[in-house]
Amino acid sequence: MDDEPTNRRPSIRDVARLADVSYQTVSRVLNNHPSVRPETRRRIVEVMEQLQYRPNLAARALVTSRSQTIGILAAGSSMYGPASSIAAIEEAARSRGYWVSTANIDPSDPESIPAGLAHLMAQSIEGLVVIAPQVRVFRVLASLALDIPYVTLQSTDLDPGHTLSVDQIAGARLATKHLISLGHRQIYHLAGPQDWIEAEARMRGFLDEMGASDIPTTAPILGDWTAEFGYYAGRELLGVPDFTAIFASNDQMALGLMHAIRDEGLDVPRDISIVGFDDIPEAAHFWPPLTTVRQDFSELGRRCVELLLGHDDAGGIRAAATIEPQLVVRGSTGVVRWA
Repeated sequence: MDDEPTNRRPSIRDVARLADVSYQTVSRVLNNHPSVRPETRRRIVEVMEQLQYRPNLAARALVTSRSQTIGILAAGSSMYGPASSIAAIEEAARSRGYWVSTANIDPSDPESIPAGLAHLMAQSIEGLVVIAPQVRVFRVLASLALDIPYVTLQSTDLDPGHTLSVDQIAGARLATKHLISLGHRQIYHLAGPQDWIEAEARMRGFLDEMGASDIPTTAPILGDWTAEFGYYAGRELLGVPDFTAIFASNDQMALGLMHAIRDEGLDVPRDISIVGFDDIPEAAHFWPPLTTVRQDFSELGRRCVELLLGHDDAGGIRAAATIEPQLVVRGSTGVVRWA
């Protein structure tokens, strides 16, 4: 047929011409408008299938003011927690027919934050997720006026009306309480970097639980999330082994600690018990398998997208919620052995 497009991508006008309707009617079908008669809708859908027509999302956004896109402003996205959150949000968004666009920012460069936000806004995003574990990022965002629904994945009250998080404090208390229940009293905490919100929350949970049990504590050791630092810290601590257990703020640092303990000729958990945080996929395959705190990232992603896309027409998103973590007990913790 001469008037069928052959050498270019079919357009909405090609569909309209072959279906013998106006392009406005095709647009109504694409947007599920109720005013189109069933037989007309059926004919248009058949033509779209015949032409293998796929609507241009950018053009559609101009007509409908809907881009079907959620933006993510992320810092530290190479770390397990942020990376897992992004993957979970993408999966949940796809299930709702949405795509995700991510702008990675440098938290040490304040100018990268508004620049990343401008990049996302230029794509007509319908909602925004902020995955920025550093306090300084939220201080910059607080000065910016956001006129779209947004959710921040952080565990403090920096922006309480838009916050969704796994309860980091509760997770740290679970880990610490587990060690206390096994008879440990000389417990150290290997914390994350000082500026990270999660690190601060996990440290607070550790101190709260130790205080609730009236157990004296030493100052937490500030780490950098890496197994290398865990190993270095372990070698330093074992110079004066005045502890029976360590709660590490993430699984990678716990791995480094276990390596250092083995190099010293000691055993986990016979001599020292170790608890991590995150339950990375490899944690079950450490030797011994790591006791840790699991965060449900799939649920985090689902709720995040629900908060953005499920808001009412009057504006604003529903009240944010906190997701409870789970303690996963494996072989790296045991009853304290008194000398």
